[in-house]
Amino acid sequence: MSVVTRFAPSPTGRLHVGNIRTALHNFLFAKKHGGNFILRIDDTDRERSTAEFDAAIRDDLDWLGLKPDRMVRQSERFDLYEREFERLKSAGRVYACYETPEELELRRKVLLGRGLPPVYERKDPNEPPPQGRAPHWRFRLDHDEPIVWNDLIRGEQRFDPKLLSDPVVRREDGSWLYLLPSVIDDVDLGITHIVRGEDHVSNSATQIQMFEALGAKPPEFAHEALLVAAEGKLSKRLGSYGAEHLREEGVEPMALLSLLARIGTSQPVEPVTSLAELARDFDFAHFGRAPAHFDPHDVELLNARLLHKLDYAAVAERLPKGATEEDWLLLRPNLERLDDFAPWFEVLHGDIDPPELGHDERLVARDAATTAERIDWAGEPWRTLTDELKRETGKKGRELFHPLRLALTGRESGPEMAGIVSRMGKDRAVRRLEAAARR
Repeated sequence: MSVVTRFAPSPTGRLHVGNIRTALHNFLFAKKHGGNFILRIDDTDRERSTAEFDAAIRDDLDWLGLKPDRMVRQSERFDLYEREFERLKSAGRVYACYETPEELELRRKVLLGRGLPPVYERKDPNEPPPQGRAPHWRFRLDHDEPIVWNDLIRGEQRFDPKLLSDPVVRREDGSWLYLLPSVIDDVDLGITHIVRGEDHVSNSATQIQMFEALGAKPPEFAHEALLVAAEGKLSKRLGSYGAEHLREEGVEPMALLSLLARIGTSQPVEPVTSLAELARDFDFAHFGRAPAHFDPHDVELLNARLLHKLDYAAVAERLPKGATEEDWLLLRPNLERLDDFAPWFEVLHGDIDPPELGHDERLVARDAATTAERIDWAGEPWRTLTDELKRETGKKGRELFHPLRLALTGRESGPEMAGIVSRMGKDRAVRRLEAAARR
């Protein structure tokens, strides 16, 4: 059996880390098994769905590298839903209901007050419908057998259908709710595995009967523990933390994906440079039942570790014009974002503003300029320069190195000075030391 998974976002907002994680796991599982990953845009909500969010979702997935093998939109599939709905109606598996939301809520409170489960009570099918009221439609659950499946993460799941309400699948105005169109799509698209959050477990129980009512074998299910903020429940702030924010911050997509692939599992979280590598090690057997705790700071740490692993070829097209492999290898260990490279590239090969030094620091810069002019730059100029200055001035430690770093780079900290000084060359180093001494 060829594996086919799907990611089904609604175009009512941007992708955040929770649904990016769902998309990633569907993608990795499909790719590990040589299967297909489908993007299904669930845009049946005409009022809230927008073309802008539709485009943004596709753009974000493309930036993340989660490119679907096929894309469909539910808004283009209404004829299919209508046809299958009529088939279920003819078979008696969907039926008309006429209660108002107020009537349903009142009955729910009565049942709860009696200590009974608030399950929808079916009406006598021979009872005449109320005048002037359009029906909504429910799927009739079969109460004869328990609903049982072996979840790839949660193990055996068992539901008593008598304790589940017949779900509403279509509203009075003819618009669709999520459950039935999703099943119709999954059958039509040949979905073999549904990977989603554990908040959908009860939905899966009712949908299994929908698959069977349509004459289809249900897919396999993997319900993963929900993503939560490090401090507790997924917050609104974290709910808005997604691809758009990361792109603005200059974070590498693989830093986020490396984290989302492994948190909540028994596997170590570490920077991985390719989706192919993540897919190779992906296995639902590693997933735990406890909530997966997400901390944005972990993405930042992984981003730096990831950059420190990347070869020049992986970033060359994104570096400033003229940047060489030697530049990349020199600056790479000090980067937290790739955007940090350009300012340091200017330090190596461009111009900087002379820093403001104290009186004693300017004297160090003056002596350093004189010494730098006469030493041999063919070997290890930084070591030679500092050894000479120690001997000539008696200065050492911060008293010597701090003004030199400031004068040569304009920065308080950064990469090892030996590599920086060698790369910038004698002429540039002397000019900067002289300029700092004069300021």
